[in-house]
Amino acid sequence: MYKVTLIPGDGVGPEIAEATRKVIDATGVKIDWDVQECGIEVIEAEKGVPTRVMDSIRANQVALKAPITTPIGKGFRSVNVHLRQELGLYACVRPCKSYPGMLSKFSDANVDLVLIRENSEDLYAGVEFQAGEAKTAQLIKMINELATGKKIKTSPDTTGVSIKPISREATRDIANFAFDYAVRTRRKTVTSVCKANIMKYTDGLWYEETRAVALAYGAKFEWDDLAQGVQPTSDLVGKVADASHIGYMERLIDNMCMQLVLKPDLYDVILTQNLYGDILSDLCAGLVGGLGVAPGANIGPEAAIFEATHGSAPKYAGQNKVNPTALILSGKMMLEHLGELDAAAKLDRAVAAIIAEGKDVTYDLKADRNDPTAVGTQEMAEAICRKMHQAG
Repeated sequence: MYKVTLIPGDGVGPEIAEATRKVIDATGVKIDWDVQECGIEVIEAEKGVPTRVMDSIRANQVALKAPITTPIGKGFRSVNVHLRQELGLYACVRPCKSYPGMLSKFSDANVDLVLIRENSEDLYAGVEFQAGEAKTAQLIKMINELATGKKIKTSPDTTGVSIKPISREATRDIANFAFDYAVRTRRKTVTSVCKANIMKYTDGLWYEETRAVALAYGAKFEWDDLAQGVQPTSDLVGKVADASHIGYMERLIDNMCMQLVLKPDLYDVILTQNLYGDILSDLCAGLVGGLGVAPGANIGPEAAIFEATHGSAPKYAGQNKVNPTALILSGKMMLEHLGELDAAAKLDRAVAAIIAEGKDVTYDLKADRNDPTAVGTQEMAEAICRKMHQAG
């Protein structure tokens, strides 16, 4: 039996958490659910994520988390970001896969992407300075004194500043994770994405390190000149799987957006920084029908949290209306992480069958969103359970 932390969240979180728990239990895998309340009301009352929640995740090492509301422009910072940073969950994995029957403008593209996003650095590190504060003025003054190129010309009274740290260590770790993932899951390419033509000292470093890791794995470079002057990462040479069958490509973030819209079937594993990854993951979800079918995982050396990509949608709370598929598929990823591959595959086949049939699905999966035959959150979960039982 596995002990797993279950965080129901808030908004529609408790409903989709209940649906997901129902489906996971129906696979036959024995799980002792350690339920930890950590919605917005709890966080506001306890002035942050409760210690008991962190202790539970650290003890169990695996958690399934429903969405938690993050105030926009005020209040506490994202709970998701807090958990990733505190628990060292440096790798965000977000698959985007086409299911027959999904309503998507790209339904004929057979999209099967996995976006791997570095979680710990970039602008999401949260190193920010507010406009009008004395320390912000001091920082701007120092930057202007040290800068050899562009300077900040606007007034400190009206200028906020965010710092973007990109380190060799973190870049190397996430690139290693991406190539290891690609080898284990038999993927064909890894595409490194950033904006190195503009941010030469941060994103330029990103390319240097992802190239070095690709060389250590023996990956095949799309263009030979990408490898010129690059040495393979020394601590990986001879210690990693052979990835000579995997292609290494690079795309600038703006071009990557266009590429995904025009020809998403040409891409496989996409490796990127924190902010770019957050944006691209929503774009990729749009390719396969939306956030309602977009699962995710955040993984580190000592813990892993599985969660839907979408938010808490508080306006739908308590209505038994929203699509539970994203969290259910996150649960499928959790089963894979636990080594329960057969159960995960059975669950995936059941989800695919229910979506393809188009009968026992929520309103957003109907051709007409006002279709009276649409079922509720729990009813869709129960249909998935029945499909698994029928398959045996």
